[in-house]
Amino acid sequence: MSDERKNAKHKAAMEKQKSKVDANIEAADEERGVAILLTGNGKGKSSSAFGMVMRALGYGHKVGVVQFIKGQQLSGEEIYLKEKCPDVTFYQMGTGFTWDTQDRTADMQAARDTWAVALPMLRDPSYNLVVMDELTYMLAYKYLPEEEVIKAIRERPREQSVVVTGRGGGTALQDVMDTVSEVKEIKHAFKAGIKARQGVDY
Repeated sequence: MSDERKNAKHKAAMEKQKSKVDANIEAADEERGVAILLTGNGKGKSSSAFGMVMRALGYGHKVGVVQFIKGQQLSGEEIYLKEKCPDVTFYQMGTGFTWDTQDRTADMQAARDTWAVALPMLRDPSYNLVVMDELTYMLAYKYLPEEEVIKAIRERPREQSVVVTGRGGGTALQDVMDTVSEVKEIKHAFKAGIKARQGVDY
């Protein structure tokens, strides 16, 4: 096939694709905040959420970040947000992972205390974006009442977007979200004996 025919075929295919994209954009006429769940067993869920934090900050939006589970080990996102983005409301549960604490009662109390920080953000229309990192584990372990969490996400201010990360979360959580993306692990460096890398893994 000549270059001229290849170019013509490519142009026709791109024109067809553009018409589909334009039609989808035209059909999306509802303006409101979105609820996004980033789940799955692969690496990158929290990283994606923090990418949206940076995106929102680029537009001068008000952002709140609540991290469930994490907190004992210092992370790059914590350092950056506290030092460079003091306007971001940032809170960590601070207990580390549940397999580290091995204390269900204390973990449940820490989860409730952390939810008490997140809930007012979900009711505050001044927040454009609220990230609840690793929240799914709190539902899976039944540390937080699922109905209350679902209700808060559903009834949040219309213009507010919310991002939830973590494996699983259950069908009820998925049902209330507008976008659900699954990050699938194909391979992971840690399983090959490579240590977690500063600036990449934490």
